[in-house]
Amino acid sequence: MTTPESQAVAERELCGLVNGLARRIGDHVRERAVALGLTSAQATALRELTGPMTMTELAERMGCEPSNATFVADKLEKLGLLERRPHATDRRAKQLVLTREGTALRERLLDLLVRDSPLAGLTQQEQDVLHGLLHRAVTAATSPSPPADSL
Repeated sequence: MTTPESQAVAERELCGLVNGLARRIGDHVRERAVALGLTSAQATALRELTGPMTMTELAERMGCEPSNATFVADKLEKLGLLERRPHATDRRAKQLVLTREGTALRERLLDLLVRDSPLAGLTQQEQDVLHGLLHRAVTAATSPSPPADSL
C-alpha cells in the first residue's frame, strides 16, 4: 500500500534525479560554451535562436527574465553574432536574427552539444519516452490544481 510518506520519498528521489540531470546538462553546456569562447548563457541563447524571435520569446526559451536575455543579446550583438531587426508585423518590437557568423557558431555549438551529451546513453526511444514524461509533468504543473480542501 502506498502511503503519503512513501510517496514523498519517491517524489524526493525523483526530484533529485531530475536535478542531477539538469546539473549534468548545465555542466555539459558550460564546457562546450567555454570551448567556443562563450558564456553558458550566450551558448543557451545561440542554441535557442532557431529563427528570428523577439526578446520575450528568447527569454522564455532561455528560462530567464527578459532583462537577462537583453544583456546576453547585447553581448552577442557586440560579438557580431546577432542583430536586431524591425519586426515584420509589430512596429514596437525588434526581432533577433543570427548573422552569418552567428549561424556558423551556432552550428558548431550544436555539434559540440550532441557529442557526449548526458542523454547520449539513452536510445532514441528512451529519449522520446523521457521527453513525453517530462512534458506531461511540466504541463501538469502549470495547470491549476484543485484546492487542497477538495481532495
